[in-house]
Amino acid sequence: MNDQSLFPHTCLHGYRLFSSLRGTPATGPVRSATGFTTTGALIFCLCLLFVLISNAEAAKLEDRIVAVVNSDLIMLSELKRDLLPEQDRLRKLYKGEDLERRLKTAEAMGVTKMIERKLQLQAAKNKGVDVSDQEVVQAVEEMKKQGEAIDSADPNTARSIREQLTLMRVVDREVRGLIMVADSEMKRYYQEHQDRFAYPEEYQLSQILIKPRTPDGLSAAHGRAEALLATLKQGEPFEDLALRFSDGADASRGGRLGLVRQGELIPALEQALTSVDVGQITGIVETAEGLHIVRVDDKKPRQFRPFEQVKAEIQSLVFQQKTEDQYQIWMADLKNKAYIEIKF
Repeated sequence: MNDQSLFPHTCLHGYRLFSSLRGTPATGPVRSATGFTTTGALIFCLCLLFVLISNAEAAKLEDRIVAVVNSDLIMLSELKRDLLPEQDRLRKLYKGEDLERRLKTAEAMGVTKMIERKLQLQAAKNKGVDVSDQEVVQAVEEMKKQGEAIDSADPNTARSIREQLTLMRVVDREVRGLIMVADSEMKRYYQEHQDRFAYPEEYQLSQILIKPRTPDGLSAAHGRAEALLATLKQGEPFEDLALRFSDGADASRGGRLGLVRQGELIPALEQALTSVDVGQITGIVETAEGLHIVRVDDKKPRQFRPFEQVKAEIQSLVFQQKTEDQYQIWMADLKNKAYIEIKF
C-alpha cells in the first residue's frame, strides 16, 4: 500500500477512534480500501493537519533571528538567556511603565553587547587566538576554589568560559598590548588632577556647645548661644566662656577639640568653616548635637602627595583611560568593517 492509499485509511481509523470516544458510532458511506473515506473522516483529517501545522509554526516562532553579524546569527533564545539576570533585577526594583521602559533599554543594550561579543570572537578567530581545553579546565577549577557554583558537566558552562577567556585574550592582544604610558603623560595627569592627590586640610579647633535642657528647649538654647556669641565679639576670652558655659565634653579643656581633618566633622560644621580664617569664630551652627560656636585656632595649608609617591597609582589610572579609549576605537573599526543587520 503506497502513502496515498495509507493516508485515508489512517484518517478513517482516527475518525472512528474519535467517534468512539465521543460515544457516537462512525457511520456513513465507507468505500472499499481504495482510499476513499467518509465525509466525517475527511473533515477529521483536515482538522488534524491544521492542528499539526499550527503547532509546527508556533514552535518555529518561539525562536527567531534578532541580529546578523557577518556570518553569525544572534537568536532570540540567546538574547533571552543573557537578559534573564538583568530582567529579574529590574523586576524587583521597578513596576509599571518605568519597568517596561527599563526592560526595553536593557534589551537594546543586550543586543548591542551580543553584537560586540560576536565581533570580538570573530576577530579572535581571524587572528588565530585560541583557548585550549586544558585552559578551560584550569579556569573551572580556579572558579570552584573561589567558591563559585560551577556545573562543569554542563557543555554550556565550558562554552561560556572558553568565550570569556578568548575575549580576554583578544582584547589583551588588540588593545591592552598596544598601550604605553610615558613619564610625560603621568606628569601631565598629576598637574591636571592635583586635587586627587591632596592631603585633607587640617584644623586646630575649639568649640562652645550649647545643648537644649528640655525636649522643647531649643529656643532657650538659642538665646543662651546668642548671648555667648555677643560676649565673644566683645572680646571675652573663648576659653573662659567655654569652661563656664559649654555643655561639650571638651569644656574642661577650654573647648579645645584638637587636630581635626577635613571630612571628619559634621557636614554643617565643615560648611561653616570654609570661610573662617585662623583666630576667627563661626556663627551659631545647629546640628543634632546642639548649637555650636567654633573657633579656628590653626589651619594647616593643604599639601599634596609628591609625584614620586603617587607615580605607580597615576600610571595605573592613565593606563586604564588609554585602554578604554583604544578599546572604543577598536570596536568602532570592527563595526565599520562588518555586515550588521538588526532584526529586533
